[in-house]
Amino acid sequence: MKKDTIIFWISTGIVSVMMLFSAFNYLTNEEMKGAFVHLGFPSYFRIELAVAKILGAIVLLLPMAPNRLKEFAYFGFAITFVSAFIAHLSSGDPFSVACMPLVFLVILAVSYLYFHKTRKLQTN
Repeated sequence: MKKDTIIFWISTGIVSVMMLFSAFNYLTNEEMKGAFVHLGFPSYFRIELAVAKILGAIVLLLPMAPNRLKEFAYFGFAITFVSAFIAHLSSGDPFSVACMPLVFLVILAVSYLYFHKTRKLQTN
């Protein structure tokens, strides 16, 4: 049980910190505006994505957040990672850059699996 909880919090922490860091950059780093243009996204999407990432990270980190809300956050982050992979590949970025979202997708999947594992242990 303790191992499962540790794996859950480490993987969730990694994903959440990465999402908060990227959201902060979206809102404060001028170079990110150019990166979004390079990927073919409108400028307002950068702001929307930053807000969604902040809210999703908060939901994943708060133990008292409803499970249904956590499911939405996991799903939203999964879509974000897959979309980022496709956008980077489509815009001609190197594969090493394009595959980074997939690395975080794997970490997100670990968090999600252990989220359910730890919830089952709490109900038994």
